[in-house]
Amino acid sequence: MRNIFSTICICLASLSAAAQVKPFQQNDRVIFVGNSITEAGAYVSYVYLYYMTHFPDRKIVIMNGGIGGDKASDIYRRLDYDVLAKKPNTIVLTFGMNDTGYFEFNGNDADKTARERIAASKQAYEQIEKRLLQLPAIQKILMSSPPYDETAKFKGNLFPGKSKAMLEVATFQEAAAQKNHWPFVDLLRPMTTLNTRLQQKDSTFTMIGPDRIHPGNAGHLVMASLFLKSQGLTGQPVADVRINAGKLQQALNCKVSGLTATTSKVSFDYLAGALPFPVDTVARVWGNDQKQADALNWIPFTEDFNKEMLRVEGLQSGDYNLLIDGHSIGKWSAGDFANGINLAMQPETPQFKQAYSIMQLNLRRAETESRLRSYYWVQSNFFDKRKMLMQDNAAAIDSARVHSRTDGFLRFHEGNYETGMFKELRAAWQAEIDTIINLVYRLNKPVAHKIEIVKI
Repeated sequence: MRNIFSTICICLASLSAAAQVKPFQQNDRVIFVGNSITEAGAYVSYVYLYYMTHFPDRKIVIMNGGIGGDKASDIYRRLDYDVLAKKPNTIVLTFGMNDTGYFEFNGNDADKTARERIAASKQAYEQIEKRLLQLPAIQKILMSSPPYDETAKFKGNLFPGKSKAMLEVATFQEAAAQKNHWPFVDLLRPMTTLNTRLQQKDSTFTMIGPDRIHPGNAGHLVMASLFLKSQGLTGQPVADVRINAGKLQQALNCKVSGLTATTSKVSFDYLAGALPFPVDTVARVWGNDQKQADALNWIPFTEDFNKEMLRVEGLQSGDYNLLIDGHSIGKWSAGDFANGINLAMQPETPQFKQAYSIMQLNLRRAETESRLRSYYWVQSNFFDKRKMLMQDNAAAIDSARVHSRTDGFLRFHEGNYETGMFKELRAAWQAEIDTIINLVYRLNKPVAHKIEIVKI
């Protein structure tokens, strides 16, 4: 396990060669723009949840701008009416999975087709770039696609050579970012390296998923961790308390008061500056049984982003109860307390439960936002191509109903469109999102707790 963690640390460290992405600040409006991997929304929500819990007083808005099936050319088409219309001050732009194609790699002219697709992707990107350069007030961040898993040993969706083509797209993305002095976040290379390393132990393993394309919840946490790493947020503790021989040695990102201590009991009041990141244990991506918690076996997420440490030295040998607000959290030895207990990983603490409620609200926010993404999916993938963009009238809905009989993707989104075609209902969805965000920033403020360590 240590070797695997070392590998991902090396991969993450490679990002330092690129311009650092500035951490998001108060009142930022950030939109992640991409394809179905972004539309699924998990990594976007994880980045948002980190900010909600770790920076409770820094209110920001993070929006999903993903649409399934998108290539760079599709993103360019919807840039104004979907992306810029949301008035972001930061755009995170990613593409590449669909740009490079799929079944073409099983044909006789695979190399030629790949070159043509890469050239078309670059040309479309240059149109996006030209438009974004006209908007100097917006921070632009380019981000590579997560990898296509070409090496996992199982059947289905195998397109030999696609990985190489995706690497070429990532290469021109990085070069474009450097040319414009924009930050670049590399997901493809670090995730490929880690995926390959894990497959040395199990050739059927995939960090991505059974279709080799769409990461599950664990893969999305890896993506989120890479993004947070690019912002220089590694190692910022939730809190860190150190007590030695009854004296307070350290209180990072927290306040400790009223400390009393003997060799058999320690008591103090504790107010952290942040909440822990509540790691989810439910698979939430259709067709992929990965759980977010699975990623803790692959990457040092806890070490990097989720440490709420309590260290107490000088206790008599023996076992001790840890109580918070009078409730037992668990039992540890004096040696365990001397080494440190990570409270962020204890689901019975009141601060974890508070953070879990924030996670649930964030999930509800993302679910509501997905309705809006369905509406824009239909606009971009259906109406825009038929010169019926934003008509939202009887002719539009009749056309969508007819074509949805034979188009499964359209059929999936068409129900939400029939509601979202009314601007008043879209406004109601957005109002619901805004209400949830406001509620999050009321409920995410850490509160003071009484901590007691009592010898059994």
